Amino acid sequence: MSSSLRNFLITRALLTIPMVLILITMVFFIMRILPGDPIRSELGPKATEEQVEIIAERLGLNKPLYQQYYEFLWQMITLDFGNALTMGERPIKDELAEKLPATIELTIPAMLFTAFFGIFAGAYAAKKRKKAQDYGIRLFSIAIYSIPIFVMGLIFQIIFSVRLNILPIAGRLDPLLLVTFESPTNFYIIDSILTQNWAALRSTIAHLILPALTLGLALTGVFIRLTRVNMIEAQESDFITAGRARGIPENKLHYRHALRNTFIPILTLIGLQFAILLAGAVLTETTFSWPGMGRYLVTRIQLRDYNAVQATIGVFALFVAVISVVMDVLYAFIDPRIRY
Repeated sequence: MSSSLRNFLITRALLTIPMVLILITMVFFIMRILPGDPIRSELGPKATEEQVEIIAERLGLNKPLYQQYYEFLWQMITLDFGNALTMGERPIKDELAEKLPATIELTIPAMLFTAFFGIFAGAYAAKKRKKAQDYGIRLFSIAIYSIPIFVMGLIFQIIFSVRLNILPIAGRLDPLLLVTFESPTNFYIIDSILTQNWAALRSTIAHLILPALTLGLALTGVFIRLTRVNMIEAQESDFITAGRARGIPENKLHYRHALRNTFIPILTLIGLQFAILLAGAVLTETTFSWPGMGRYLVTRIQLRDYNAVQATIGVFALFVAVISVVMDVLYAFIDPRIRY
């Protein structure tokens, strides 16, 4: 690793710290400004003031706001996160250890589908510019981007689960298999393969198809349009004209040289869209009852569980920051003109 690249990585890592700090600080104060009380949400409307005060003292919610903020920052730095304020007051790190693998297992296939399908559909549309295939792909990209994620999910559930009955409607694993299924990492696909539980593997993949397809299709239109525009621009470049003059086959020029030249803006979009995928996972997980961080976040927001919401958004922010740094590093390997 060159010294310039090393300095760049250090700089990006240092810049990530204030970004995450600002985000979690905003969440900390916004959660306390919004109406609602986690204690009364847990105890119900018949709770007495004495009961509320006892629990507030035990949870530290009666401390001055600045003291709560300092304790919260220390918990985030040590990755302890503290305990949830509602639903049994379990350690948040234990709950996130259960929910985070589910979200990753959903988001990665969705991102791969979005990138590969969107890039190659956009490249094909650019090759068939101003032909029927081009117009059809462009209309598809506009239509698929216009449909809300939860509406698309409901449509898929009605078609493939209710009408055709070929895919599960919700959940992450068949309830009968879940009783005996052992998953030490909470990555069901990996654990199914390691334990050679092929029935659980088939069930996990079947449950994953619809939510991953829904989440992936939601952003495919963006990749199609970006790839098409940049491919058309690359086709008019001098190096493509020179390649044609040398007799290089058109498909090789289009899919190897021109497509590679468009990867810088595409990689930038992948990094940005990963954050949107995490946000979209909230709607997708709610629609398909997927037990991931998105659904967990919605539940904790409804209960005004400050600690759980802050920790979840903090983890989301760290993921987005890491992905952004990885994308920047990949630029140098794809485009040799980039130097740090």
